[in-house]
Amino acid sequence: MNSTISFADLGLAEPLLRAISEAGYTQPTPIQAQAIPHVIKGGDVLAAAQTGTGKTAGFTLPILHRLLERPARERKAGRPRVLVLTPTRELAAQVEESVRVYGKHAQVRSMVMFGGVNINPQISALGKPLDILVATPGRLLDHAGQKTVDLSGVEILVLDEADRMLDMGFIRDIRKVLALLPKQRQNLLFSATFSDEIRGLATGLLNDPIEISVARRNTASELVQQGVVMTEQSHKRDLVSHIIRGHGWHQVLVFTRTKHGANRLAEKLVKDGLTAAAIHGNKSQSARTRALSGFKDGKITVLVATDIAARGLDIDQLPQVVNFELPNVPEDYVHRIGRTGRAGSPGSALSLVDNSEIKLLKDIERLIKRPIDRIEVSDWDPATMVRKQAPGAAEEERRHAEPRGRRNSAGNGRGRAPARKPASGRPGAQAASGVATGSRDGNRRRDSAPSERNRHAPAERSARPAPDNARATPRQAALLSKTSNA
Repeated sequence: MNSTISFADLGLAEPLLRAISEAGYTQPTPIQAQAIPHVIKGGDVLAAAQTGTGKTAGFTLPILHRLLERPARERKAGRPRVLVLTPTRELAAQVEESVRVYGKHAQVRSMVMFGGVNINPQISALGKPLDILVATPGRLLDHAGQKTVDLSGVEILVLDEADRMLDMGFIRDIRKVLALLPKQRQNLLFSATFSDEIRGLATGLLNDPIEISVARRNTASELVQQGVVMTEQSHKRDLVSHIIRGHGWHQVLVFTRTKHGANRLAEKLVKDGLTAAAIHGNKSQSARTRALSGFKDGKITVLVATDIAARGLDIDQLPQVVNFELPNVPEDYVHRIGRTGRAGSPGSALSLVDNSEIKLLKDIERLIKRPIDRIEVSDWDPATMVRKQAPGAAEEERRHAEPRGRRNSAGNGRGRAPARKPASGRPGAQAASGVATGSRDGNRRRDSAPSERNRHAPAERSARPAPDNARATPRQAALLSKTSNA
């Protein structure tokens, strides 16, 4: 970032500068410094920025400026001037919150809409004049079908985390939305990473765009200390509980591959005396909001999530991310660990890997163009610390840990998800394991990855010795230090 550039130098209106100052920001990030002037000019933008670089403000601020500069002659109910599409509920809520924070001194009205909640309050909100609408594709099309929203007045379209939307199968919904918009409009495509599919979408969507990139393609932040612990799948729950409790970690985001795995791990951690909760696509929106709020406020130590939280979860100075299982798609590893090491703060990402995940690990290392250090947990002895499993439990463990699909649930559901009774009657299990049935969009994309059934090693196997490259460097020592990032 160029330290000589200020937000005032970017030409933003005074009400926005005042809101920026009140939010505690003094200088723009690289993506903001490059994107804001181009968006203000009204041209199309194709922007690639690594997670945590401030790209949300990179489009919300100049959009607010343009609305202030060109006030509408007549504001109509349910007819937004700006449409922002996001892949998940959490990201939609985060973007709309940014609009409210930066637009607090401007006469701009915004709202957010997503599935998994009652549609009626959204219909009521659309009965009032509207400037900026932030939405997930499924619920937006529901409203369009009921004619409760009018997209004919959209002047600016933003596709945020566009690569994730394509990954989650939203391309048809995006095309349906595009067909409802005016042909003459400004288009902004922001993404953490760019794939060939994204560039193909951009070719048909953007008109002579300015291309901005502030990070190498699919790279992890250099501020994130990465490490791998080799272990058995059947030992992972005990191991992650041991690491978190033994090293005094106070705020940990743990990623699992499946909803079932997230619930089981959260229950285990609660039983071991940690405050933990699970979020995934089967959770009701209210349950997910409570869990995220508790995690941000420090009331919940461990948040266990499927990749639904890999985008849009913004927590200041999150110190630790743990991959309970590696994602099937290497790019998702970058998104996951991008939850830490944000805005110049250091962070750590620890991955628990068993034999069946070696290929996934190599794919990740190939993507980020660097090996990830193997770490040995010196005070870990699975022979005495892992509880004996009941007959058949090892096979159950393998069955639920196996990758069985390509992508995790989007949680973008259109319908309301009724709550289901907790899977466990133990004290504390309700917060960790309460789930709700998936909604229509959510059920399209299951929390799973492609089958690798024959590649899994027997879970009953005894602990393997540390690999030859397991070495105790200062960087690794910091990763598992009691005081690291605490």
